Amino acid sequence: MPYLERDGDVFVVYLGNEGQTDNENRFSPDWIEAFHALLDEVEASEGPAALVTHATGKFYSNGLDTDFVFANLDKIHGYLDRVHSLYTRLLTFPMPTVAAVNGHAFGAGAMLALSHDFRIVRGDRGFWSLPEVHLGMPFTVGMNGLLKGRLANQVCVRAMTTGHRYGADEAIAAGIADGKADAEDLLKSAVAQAAALTSLRKPITPIIKAALHEETLAALAVPVTPENLPFGG
Repeated sequence: MPYLERDGDVFVVYLGNEGQTDNENRFSPDWIEAFHALLDEVEASEGPAALVTHATGKFYSNGLDTDFVFANLDKIHGYLDRVHSLYTRLLTFPMPTVAAVNGHAFGAGAMLALSHDFRIVRGDRGFWSLPEVHLGMPFTVGMNGLLKGRLANQVCVRAMTTGHRYGADEAIAAGIADGKADAEDLLKSAVAQAAALTSLRKPITPIIKAALHEETLAALAVPVTPENLPFGG
């Protein structure tokens, strides 16, 4: 489950189990609720602050919990609504957010990274990718809105229709990532970037973010139904 640490005024949410380095950090229902609970804790703090998300090992996040999905197809639409809730929460989070993408960010995990204000990726290994086309899985209205709102159209075409795997330099060139760092410096770099922004935790911050991402948030608010996502329905 995700857990929380603090470095000065920067809160760091780790996406995997404490003490383990081999987690795929998939979005199980319990994982989603645990993430929300940690964000509640961060929001309840006072004073200057910023948020970093990070993981250890091979994966930042491997996305949807496919074991849960295929064992609970009757619950897929409500489950995806809860996935959307994380994206919405981060897009409008009332302080600066930085994703320290330590390894592979695939599918819903790739979209989680995009939901942050800024992204720093590991320079020597790890891919950002949307493999849904290879898995025969459609994108929801909300996921389409998120990707189209955060990326250039031709980047969306390549990422969504081919499942292309973007390494660090290519991700930066495509606007998927803002920078890169060596593995041993990645978290430190993300925390330093976040620390320089902690004074921007202001009442106006979520208002600006909500207006900036208005169309994306509207798409994410569309309930997932068998009509707009004919998968498992």
